[in-house]
Amino acid sequence: MAFESLTDKLQNVFKSLRGKGRLSEADVKAAMKEVKMALLEADVSFKIVKQFIKSVEERAVGQDVMNSLTPGQMVIKIVNEEMVRLMGSETTELAIKPGMAVTVIMMVGLQGAGKTTTAAKIAGKLKEKGKRPLLVACDIYRPAAIQQLQVNGERQGVPVFTMGDSHKPVNIAKAAIEHAHKNNNNVVILDTAGRLHIDEDMMAELVEIKENVEVDQTVLVVDAMTGQDAVNVAGMFNEKIGVDGVILTKLDGDTRGGAALSIRAVTGRPILYVGMGEKLSDLEQFYPDRMASRILGMGDILTLIEKAEAEVDLDKAKEMERKLRKAEFDFNDFLDQMEQMKKMGGFTQIMGMIPGLSGKMKDMPEIDDKALERPKSIILSMTPKERSNPDILNPSRKRRIAKGAGVDISEVNRLVKQFDQSRKMMKQMSGMMGGKKGRKGKFNFPF
Repeated sequence: MAFESLTDKLQNVFKSLRGKGRLSEADVKAAMKEVKMALLEADVSFKIVKQFIKSVEERAVGQDVMNSLTPGQMVIKIVNEEMVRLMGSETTELAIKPGMAVTVIMMVGLQGAGKTTTAAKIAGKLKEKGKRPLLVACDIYRPAAIQQLQVNGERQGVPVFTMGDSHKPVNIAKAAIEHAHKNNNNVVILDTAGRLHIDEDMMAELVEIKENVEVDQTVLVVDAMTGQDAVNVAGMFNEKIGVDGVILTKLDGDTRGGAALSIRAVTGRPILYVGMGEKLSDLEQFYPDRMASRILGMGDILTLIEKAEAEVDLDKAKEMERKLRKAEFDFNDFLDQMEQMKKMGGFTQIMGMIPGLSGKMKDMPEIDDKALERPKSIILSMTPKERSNPDILNPSRKRRIAKGAGVDISEVNRLVKQFDQSRKMMKQMSGMMGGKKGRKGKFNFPF
């Protein structure tokens, strides 16, 4: 998970500060030394770390902090504020022209950063906002690049313009814009070619497109997994062709996070979005304040709420709430809940966004989201009748289910037992929440 190592180190520093009633200048300097090491290990550039630590120290050794009743918390607050400032303070949106005026977005980046997939993700986001995007296949070099864009465009319900691989990218871009005007597409997204490294031919091609087509937004896609290299790539692209914004991909992976903390300071260009998974919906608006909270182990409840609003079916949620209150839920409901969790990014990502839990993830037993596929396969091996009425699951049925799911019968027994315990617990909870006794001595639920 992104930033996990950095978060752990910062949490340890803050823990030591919280334990002190008063802070001396030496306490602050010792803490900042640890913060400095943590940031350097996270692949944040030395120059940026040096300036960051200087800014925090200047504020933290001030009279207001030293005399505060909770100086440790004040230092944490300052670190949080400086981290937000480092990443840009304000959220930056893609600049899209109003109405049916055509906005041209050119996607650029090295091969392997996820540029083609990200282009489709952006198209999906814009479509949700009522825009009429057109994806354009300008990568004529990479095998299957055009087909990949067409497949992703179809999944997003967004048209893809292509002229094959025998035309120059600049001519494809010109033709695509004409096509957009004729077909009422008001956003044109050019998926340009990437290379394994920055070279003159690559830059010349991008410059040629910008000289012949009015590009409104040049968006650089960089792989967060490459750490400081991502920052260097961003700096070079900005210097050579000019960049309006950056999208960081693979931020859900085992990345040290330095790119997210460094890119704005190095390029002066904002991070627009972050890729948090391989699905076409796994693209999040970049909020510097929320990202700082995640890095510092404070969670990100606002993003979690937005994910829930976007992915959770409200009617299904209400029906599930009713079933939970009455302890009527079955294996079909269990499957629905697993799918909802998967849509929201999986158990680990959800837990990491909850304040109070995010900083304690390392103390919790590791939960592999893929492991949830096993109970899913068991449930899918049940008949519809068995899923809706778990009480009929006798030994012969369980043996058949185990065979169908390719697991040992003990796994089926374990799942059924856990399910029964959950239902009993829900029944007890609904009883306790009732607040009054019924005729048979049990607590009734008041709803």
